[in-house]
Amino acid sequence: MRTLQQIETIEALREQIRAARRQGKRIGFVPTMGYLHEGHLSLVEEAKKRTDFVVMSIFVNPLQFGPSEDYERYPRDLERDSRLAAEAGVDLLFTPSVAEMYPTQVKTTVSVSGVSEPLCGRSRPGHFDGVATVVMKLFQIVQPDEAFFGQKDAQQVAVVEQMVRDLSVPVTIIPCPIVREADGVAMSSRNVYLSPEERKQAAVLYRSLQMAKELLAQDKAPAQVRSEMMRLIEAEPLAQIDYIEILNYPDLTPVEAAGTGQQILVALAVRFGATRLIDNMILTR
Repeated sequence: MRTLQQIETIEALREQIRAARRQGKRIGFVPTMGYLHEGHLSLVEEAKKRTDFVVMSIFVNPLQFGPSEDYERYPRDLERDSRLAAEAGVDLLFTPSVAEMYPTQVKTTVSVSGVSEPLCGRSRPGHFDGVATVVMKLFQIVQPDEAFFGQKDAQQVAVVEQMVRDLSVPVTIIPCPIVREADGVAMSSRNVYLSPEERKQAAVLYRSLQMAKELLAQDKAPAQVRSEMMRLIEAEPLAQIDYIEILNYPDLTPVEAAGTGQQILVALAVRFGATRLIDNMILTR
């Protein structure tokens, strides 16, 4: 197991990054909000394959939570996370406080139009401004060669990729596949909120995505596919649909006509009790 350095300040982190650079090491970066699971650890595994020095951040970013969302109760366990990060081979764990990241009121934010507006952007106004702002700040602090993001939040990946292109940020974004439980439920830190019955019913999300894949392969219209997904999910009594959308990817525009090699995002957000789960599948047709 590699020795894990845990650092809480920006300046101390930058010193370690400079030292790694002097040794000719390429920096891989895995930004997280903690409460690590196999999905996060798969990002570390990919980062280790592609880079020489892996930095993971754990920071629950208040800017991306709305006033009625779960910032205060978002699961946190830094001792557990540190152990898992060390076991996974992370070289440096950056765990700043809110005061370290935002010592004064934030007056400069990053807003990515277009791709941030549908899906979660519609139901969580301001969320992606908070995401883009903290990711840009972390990129400025870490200055990685490559940064690794889970595809479970495909819209977040699209937002970050758009930001990096538009602002010429010198980092390569590496999207990594969704990691799922045995029944298909996408791994998420929020899964711990689910009651046993909610967790059981949540498996319908992946089943609906699999059905969408089959129907789209048969050239069914997106509106019909969406209706069939709604019917399947609504059969679960605890499920409350926030959205189901079928869009072009990565620009997240409506699908108007099938095209060869066209990438399609089938994305959904569904509440089970107080817990909001997202999932998606990216298809090529």
